[in-house]
Formats: sequence, C-alpha cells, structure tokens
Amino acid sequence: QVQLVESGGGLVQAGGSLRLSCAASGRTFSSYGMGWFRQAPGKERELVAGLTSGGSTKYADSVKGRFTISRDNAKNTVYLQMNSLKPEDTAVYYCAASRFRSVVAGPPDYWGQGTQVTVSS
Repeated sequence: QVQLVESGGGLVQAGGSLRLSCAASGRTFSSYGMGWFRQAPGKERELVAGLTSGGSTKYADSVKGRFTISRDNAKNTVYLQMNSLKPEDTAVYYCAASRFRSVVAGPPDYWGQGTQVTVSS
C-alpha cells in the first residue's frame, strides 16, 4: 500500500507560480509511474502531467510550456512546478501513482487526498 500526501496548494494571482509536492510512502518509489491530475467544479478529473519511472513525461495540452513535473527518488517525492498560472487552472490537484506502469496507461493504483489551487484574475 502506498500513501500519497500532497502539499503546496493555495491562492495565487494570475501569472504567478506555485510548486506542488507529493510525498510517497514505501521503499519502491522509483519503480512507480507518477502523475498529477486535477478536477475543477462541475468537470471531470483530467490528467495534468505524468512521469514514468524511466523519466518520460506527458502533459495536457493546456499546460504545456507552463507546468513541469519532476521527481526526486531519494526523497520519495514528485513535484509539479506551475508557472504563468491562469484562472482556468483553478482546481483540486491530485497526486497519483501506478506500480510498474505509467499513470496514463490506465486508472492509477493510488491517489492522494488532493490540494486546492485557486488562481485569481
């Protein structure tokens, strides 16, 4: 069982930046595909960014060039650096993990509790 704990959400003005962190429990973090999803009110949960154990990345078109996903296997942590934030980025952001596969290859195995990101105009 893997536990994921997100942090770093908050309120920011449009054009600002935030960095989300997701700390994972367990001793095999490096073998997990990790990712960030988000869900805005009245909308379905969507992929924001995915990062495989091998370092391959995938981004939603809406965040390409603005968001960067990265991981520190020594700290069992995945990050989402969000720059040039827009009001439409407002959502609850969820960390996700899948063992031995990418989080975009199917429903993730594990989810965090979510952290709110609000971008004011």
